Amino acid sequence: MTPLQEIGAQLGKELEEALPRWVEACVRNTYEASGAQWHQQIADETSNAANKCVKELMQELTELFDADVDRQIANPMSILRKAAVYPTEVLVGNEVPPVQRDEYSEVTFPQDIYDLTPAAFLDFGQRCHELGITWGAAKAHAHFARRREAES
Repeated sequence: MTPLQEIGAQLGKELEEALPRWVEACVRNTYEASGAQWHQQIADETSNAANKCVKELMQELTELFDADVDRQIANPMSILRKAAVYPTEVLVGNEVPPVQRDEYSEVTFPQDIYDLTPAAFLDFGQRCHELGITWGAAKAHAHFARRREAES
């Protein structure tokens, strides 16, 4: 296993734990901000959405982290931005009205009517943030090292 893959495995483990908390926080905060009272049915729907999020996104993230640096056509944040779909489905299903968003968000993420799209690894916690930065640096190092090796 390469150092990049090792860091990816660590980041993946942290994200696997962080994603359910993130989904729940998104649903709970938006739901309660709409004036609705949290109850068991929405808690169950949120838990199901969180499980689905982890199952689907972790598969993509694991494939990315296991791939050779030259085969990594995506980055973790591009995959993690898809996470907004899961809490959005719960909120739409419970008829929570959309929130006011800025023009950039409306144009860039038109389906994200609750403004939930994660912007950075920090949205998933400090440890994910640290590992995300480390992974990015390790990927850059692996990429440049391979290019230097090819030029020699």
